[in-house]
Amino acid sequence: MAAVFASPAVAGERESLEQLRSTTVGLIEALVQEGILSKEKADALIRKAEEARQTAETPSEPAGAVTGVAESPAGKSNVVRVQYVPEFVKQQLRNDIQKEVMAKLNYHVEEERLALPGWLDRISFEGDVRLRYEPDRFSSRNAEAYVHGLYESQQAMIPNTTQDQDRYRVRARFGINAKLSDTFTAGIRMTSGHMDNPLSPNQSIDIRAAKLDWGLDRVFITYKPYQWMSVTAGRFANPFFSTDMVWDRSLAMDGIAASFTPKLSDSVAGFGTLGAFPIDQVQKGTLNKAKDKWFIGGQAGFEWISPNKSSIKAGIAYYDFKNVEGIPNNQDGSDTRYNGTVMPYRQKGNSTFDINMNGSTVGSCGILSTSTTSTIRYDGSGCGLASKFRLVNLTGQIDLATFDPVHVILQGDYVRNIGFDAREILRRTNGTFEKQNEGYQIKLTVGTPLITQRHDWQVFGVYKKLEADAVVDAFTDSDFHLGGTNAKGFILGGSYGLDKNTFLSARWLSTKEISGLPLAIDVFLFDLTTMF
Repeated sequence: MAAVFASPAVAGERESLEQLRSTTVGLIEALVQEGILSKEKADALIRKAEEARQTAETPSEPAGAVTGVAESPAGKSNVVRVQYVPEFVKQQLRNDIQKEVMAKLNYHVEEERLALPGWLDRISFEGDVRLRYEPDRFSSRNAEAYVHGLYESQQAMIPNTTQDQDRYRVRARFGINAKLSDTFTAGIRMTSGHMDNPLSPNQSIDIRAAKLDWGLDRVFITYKPYQWMSVTAGRFANPFFSTDMVWDRSLAMDGIAASFTPKLSDSVAGFGTLGAFPIDQVQKGTLNKAKDKWFIGGQAGFEWISPNKSSIKAGIAYYDFKNVEGIPNNQDGSDTRYNGTVMPYRQKGNSTFDINMNGSTVGSCGILSTSTTSTIRYDGSGCGLASKFRLVNLTGQIDLATFDPVHVILQGDYVRNIGFDAREILRRTNGTFEKQNEGYQIKLTVGTPLITQRHDWQVFGVYKKLEADAVVDAFTDSDFHLGGTNAKGFILGGSYGLDKNTFLSARWLSTKEISGLPLAIDVFLFDLTTMF
């Protein structure tokens, strides 16, 4: 006679499994009666549960199995094994049932079933809200100056250079991304900010403003045929590995870009980007000889990641700006065919000349000095860029994760405008400008790389020097020196997570001019940011 021995623990596991099976079958039958599950789906779930149960009682003996054996009088062994049921088997049953039920039963409201359309599963949302207090402080040594933009709303970019100001500002962004198929995705994003400013999404707030501007700053389609390749067209985020020295972080790129991320080994991956981007499409005509402004960009680099998550990343990029330099009209002012060569948007700092005076004087675009006053004025009516811009940009980052989650991150960025040619500028503008075509910055960050959880933190320090014609002043950081080039100084700051996806940050940007009349600015940024 065969005998079976089983410990109380094993018997309890079998009883628990039987109870789980009974409960599962009862739940499935109830869902069928309610019309939530079809009979075919229910039968398939029951079969799957039965297969899992039979698998759990196979003769294999994992660790923890308890077996009772009794020998028959003939010396033959009749073995009955009561297996220990692994927790993952029971969890698999629960997950399978939950997945199938939730796919059919989205939610109930007042006992009415609401079946959400399947396309919602392919949609994701993102957004953030930022509140900012910004005191701007000007040195008493500054020359009396003012800066004019090309549009009326830009005239308040720097209303003065001697009177301090306090600004209360907000930024709001909301985006929708859709997975159209295995290879195509699309997205749009709305943002606050003045519609004629391509950089800053910030808006100053007061009751007088009544309503905030709200516009579309992302609209794109991405094609990804392989894991290591993607092509994006439309208006999208900056595809280049870079800092805010060349490209402001809020700048949207218009055009098309292809990105490549081939894996070279288990720890090394390459990356590359190629793209073409329109800046200003000029209306053609017999009285307009200006050409479309645009740039092409290319970048190549690599990233090495160690087993402890430390990494080294470096890339070299080339940006060639087409037709952004000004071309002079006839000196008598009767010819306006090259008015369109003026940049449609500028901050400040680049060397400029008055295209309507044929370079005979710097005019309203540069420094005006008399015995009684000194004024800096950038008037967009005829202010052309003196230099061409062809940038070579080297960017690197070392991320030490030895003390993870605390990281030590060192970033470096260097740019040189090889398009600056003093002889070519003299020939075209009949004027001479000092060669200031280099820039660099160094940044050290200690703390959590991303602030997403409560008590995450980081502190950082930056030193930056950006000469007048190192980059196109329209696209560089809009906070450093209140935007533009011809500035040097440091940035100190830090961030602290108040809760999940909510953090405080503070920055101090202290800058002064590299050349020209005195212009020293201290900018303080105190932000409360939430993300969703």
